[in-house]
Amino acid sequence: MESWIISNIVTSLLLVGMVGLVMIVRRSRMWSEAARSLWKRRPIAILVVSFYLAIGILDSIFWIGGMDTGEDVVSAHEAKSVIDRVFADSRERSYSAPLASVEFYGGAPLENPGTHLMGTDLIGRDVVYLAMKGVRVALLIGGLTSLIAIPLSLLFGISAGYFGGRVDDVVFFIMSTLASMPTLLLLIALIMAMGRSTVSICIALAVTSWVGFCRLVRGETLKLREQDYVQAARALGVSEFQIILRHILPNLAHLVVITFVLTFSGLVLSEAVLAWLGVGVDGSWGQMIDQARSELSRDPVVWWNISAAGLALFGLLLAVNIVGDAIRDILDPRTLRESS
Repeated sequence: MESWIISNIVTSLLLVGMVGLVMIVRRSRMWSEAARSLWKRRPIAILVVSFYLAIGILDSIFWIGGMDTGEDVVSAHEAKSVIDRVFADSRERSYSAPLASVEFYGGAPLENPGTHLMGTDLIGRDVVYLAMKGVRVALLIGGLTSLIAIPLSLLFGISAGYFGGRVDDVVFFIMSTLASMPTLLLLIALIMAMGRSTVSICIALAVTSWVGFCRLVRGETLKLREQDYVQAARALGVSEFQIILRHILPNLAHLVVITFVLTFSGLVLSEAVLAWLGVGVDGSWGQMIDQARSELSRDPVVWWNISAAGLALFGLLLAVNIVGDAIRDILDPRTLRESS
């Protein structure tokens, strides 16, 4: 199956899941009140995150045809996303400064004067377009990797903390083994072994990033399993699985939110470091920053490529951290008691 078809299927499932989540929130009084409280606390940050999500979704919907590609027969049979089609006619011959009407070198007139908000790169691509293409990569790296690493941490951490004994010994041995390895070297080795695809990089980042949260979950579970309500549930004959589901996991919800935010931000930045080392994802902000290194030594300086990537990266991470902090305040019962 073609990769663009898989992208369309996954995007459709995500949209259906988002609609379902909205329906569940609207039907539940508790979650609807939490959603309203979140909106009152951080409306601007929520709009910024929604904007990034919308760009990522638009760049994940592909189809073939419907574009005038001139004499480029190969491009006519390639699947293009919505973002690709919006910027289809924005190509220039070389560098141009933001909102310029002539080329940066030579002064030749542009085909689309005054329309490039952040200028164009070496081969004439619109920098805003490149920054938007990086949104999908960042969301995929941060979101997919977090969805792999956090469930792993919860599975191993709760198992070790709740059951103890040999289960705890095995999990602790695995954590200690991974923690003793240099993270960057292990990461690069995994990427080289599995290939430089986006999914491979997500898996490699997940393998190297779940240990810290697993330690935290294990320690918190060791404390929660000794609480009176857990002991009472066990005395009443409630199964271990139900105790974990009803009493342990809900009390770890605020930690999951905090960890997701921190992990998401750290993973996006880690990809930028990998791109600097030449093993990043094609089309990412890290790759834009890496390619802009030599441009800073030009005279005059070509500053807009690194500025666009840096601003896009900063805006996403800041908004995600602000929203995550507000969600944590809403979910943590201790914070609610202090505020009341």
